[in-house]
Amino acid sequence: MTKTLQIVIEALTATGEKAFIPYIMAGDGGFEKTREAILYLQDQGATAIEIGIPFSDPVADGPVIEAAGIRALKEGANLQNILALLQLLKPDVSIPLIIMTYLNPIIRYGIANFVKDAEAANIKGLIIPDMPMEESSLLTDYTATTDISLIQLVSLTSPKERMAKITKQAEGFVYAVTVNGTTGEKKEFGEALQTHLKQLKQTSQIPVLAGFGISTYETAIEMGKEIDGVIVGSTIVDALHRGDEQTIASFFQNKTVEALK
Repeated sequence: MTKTLQIVIEALTATGEKAFIPYIMAGDGGFEKTREAILYLQDQGATAIEIGIPFSDPVADGPVIEAAGIRALKEGANLQNILALLQLLKPDVSIPLIIMTYLNPIIRYGIANFVKDAEAANIKGLIIPDMPMEESSLLTDYTATTDISLIQLVSLTSPKERMAKITKQAEGFVYAVTVNGTTGEKKEFGEALQTHLKQLKQTSQIPVLAGFGISTYETAIEMGKEIDGVIVGSTIVDALHRGDEQTIASFFQNKTVEALK
């Protein structure tokens, strides 16, 4: 069964455009600000929105997103009340929402209960950066009959054999991690990364999107050359925290998605 997230991205790329997925930290600045951010990014033209769940040990997060997570935790944000918020937003949200969380909060929540509540909140994708492919049945045993795609990450150091296994098992899209490290701004990527992304795109039967380190219009264009779109996190999170809508809008006003053709 092809799930909604993949269908939405493929419908966009079939027109010659690329997917653009902004990341936000749920609860950063309070739940009303989270609601406003989701609706604002939807109105701007985001393909989907990746929603981070604050966690006390965010091993994949760089300083900007880690700080946002700490602020959100101080606001009392957790997986349960974030899903409750997203469920209330269902009537107003028409694009796919993707949850990015670590495995511990899901286990504490109860996997079956989490999947049930995520489905009720109309979540279409799930990213768990500290869960290896070999453990994915922990979730897929419950998500297989839902419209929730379990998105797999492929690192720069993944050998060809593992890359093939991951892409075969992936749902929604393949998340190409563009740096050996945490999230955050990176000035240069180099030709080796483009070779890696091109190879990954040739291997995968579903869309490939790149994330980590993509913080400007120019890097978004660079990353989009060989694949189906990009995910931008730290820049969006920082701009939302500072109330800087101009930086966020610049990705759309400069027609980043169209420029990625």
